[in-house]
Amino acid sequence: MSHASVSSVTKEQPSPAANPNPRSVFNVVRDKVTTKHGWLGDYDYRWLCLPSLPSSRRKQPPFYGIDDELPLVLAITSGLQHALAMLAGLIAPPIILASSLMLDPGTSSYMISASLIGSGILSLVQMSRVKLWGGYHLGTGLLSVVGTSFATLSTANAIFNAMYANGTCPSTTAADGTITRGPCPDAYGMVLGTSIICAVLEIGLSFLPPRILQRIFPPMVTGTFILMIGSTLVGSAGIPDWGGGSNGCQARPTSGIYQLCPTVGSPHALPWGSPEFIGLGFLSFVSIILTELFGSPFLKNASIIVGLAVGCVVAGAAGYIDGSTITSAPTITFLWVHRFKINVYPPAILPMLAVYVSVAMEAIGDITASAEVSRIPVEGEDFDSRIQGGILSDGISGIISALFTVTPLSVFAQNNGVISVTRCANRTAGRWCCAFLIIFGSLGKISGFFLAIPNPVLGGVTTFLFASVAVSGLRVLSFVKYTRRDRFILAAALSFGVGDLLMPGIFTHLFDGVKNPNAGLQGLFESITILLSTPFLISGIVALVLNLILPQDRSQQDDEEEDVEIARDLEIQALEQERKM
Repeated sequence: MSHASVSSVTKEQPSPAANPNPRSVFNVVRDKVTTKHGWLGDYDYRWLCLPSLPSSRRKQPPFYGIDDELPLVLAITSGLQHALAMLAGLIAPPIILASSLMLDPGTSSYMISASLIGSGILSLVQMSRVKLWGGYHLGTGLLSVVGTSFATLSTANAIFNAMYANGTCPSTTAADGTITRGPCPDAYGMVLGTSIICAVLEIGLSFLPPRILQRIFPPMVTGTFILMIGSTLVGSAGIPDWGGGSNGCQARPTSGIYQLCPTVGSPHALPWGSPEFIGLGFLSFVSIILTELFGSPFLKNASIIVGLAVGCVVAGAAGYIDGSTITSAPTITFLWVHRFKINVYPPAILPMLAVYVSVAMEAIGDITASAEVSRIPVEGEDFDSRIQGGILSDGISGIISALFTVTPLSVFAQNNGVISVTRCANRTAGRWCCAFLIIFGSLGKISGFFLAIPNPVLGGVTTFLFASVAVSGLRVLSFVKYTRRDRFILAAALSFGVGDLLMPGIFTHLFDGVKNPNAGLQGLFESITILLSTPFLISGIVALVLNLILPQDRSQQDDEEEDVEIARDLEIQALEQERKM
């Protein structure tokens, strides 16, 4: 599969030739900063920056491999594109988590900064390729970046809901039944502490041969996981924020501060679902579409940020933005300015273990996609070592990121599209991306601005972002052969996942009939309830178990082999089309 697709693309435009005579670092740096070729090279910057019509076709620039010599301006602009493409995916999780825990603006702003800084630092580790003992490696050696996994976001919200329900976090109930949550920073510290322990599982998985992992987690299981992650987040965070907020005002209570969204004291507070809110979110959503239609390759890579920018400009002019978070944010910040009590929440252990299994599955797919767009063979010992190094780096990042006060960071897929569009897979561009992320995170005012983005604007953008995750899951499922066995597994998995998504409280009272359970048993009940109440976890577990226990239908083996060939041809065609875009 990979050899055919790689050779077909390579014929379009040869990569820049590597220099057979290596020079000293001093000479390389001198030529880089003192010559026009060192700054600009032969790259067509007009192609990168000028807008295009949907029907126009332009000659593409040369492809730059992971270690090719890269012009300085191209390295900087490509790194900036990677950083902008990642921004929405990096700022959305801390904003949503902070909103779920009712944290104050200062803490919320810090969580955004920590997410950006942590991503920049740990992406450098993932891009490295450090040789360890016994042929093992740390890092992929590709332009692979890391960010908060949306699997972690969905599971953490379910854990927080359980903490508020059992009294671990404070809440008050009004006379009309409206529940108002109180601030609970300790819950965030419990998720961080639990993730440190559970990260050991992914570290262990990294030492299994990739072929075994792919056999245990085939596209049927991986695609179901990813599809349900995106679908869950669209319903739990994207659409509620589009309507005005997901902090409780979406229930339209008749009393309390959440009668209006986001609160009764906010500028231009309105009931949830008001046409003004819907219009703001729709404006951001349409901006993404128009950027994809008419924008330059540079803007297309940052289309999510364009949607946020357009929405914020209109919202600011109409008076919907509260600038207090910007004025109160520090000018410069860094990690550990705010700290959380690291602790372990036993009922969260099983769900977080499932999250790390999901993260390992995602890493295999994302690293494979990164290798393909980087024109690296996706088979053989070298590729297997990249998979192993990437998963190991993810597991270690889960521990380090928690110490950075950030939820587990794992391989991000957003940069693969940037590589495909810019035709630059060079790790130097990735290092510039990391530098930009660290700078963005260290400037506290930037995080304060992100926190000031109105919920409808953020919701219009994140709905598209989370729906893109669901589409990624559908794409993975499109490679399934769909025999009778496969259809049965998918139907069983979606029965739980979709059912849980449409009726979220079905498993909440599962153990109410158990009288006076001890602390250990109560913790187990809560853990099982979290697993059953999180659509992607329960659907993924069902798919995983059935895939392992259901036997293959021998009468269909010949048909399956033919279907494999067809699927392989379709995948090659899809990859070629993506690279030509």
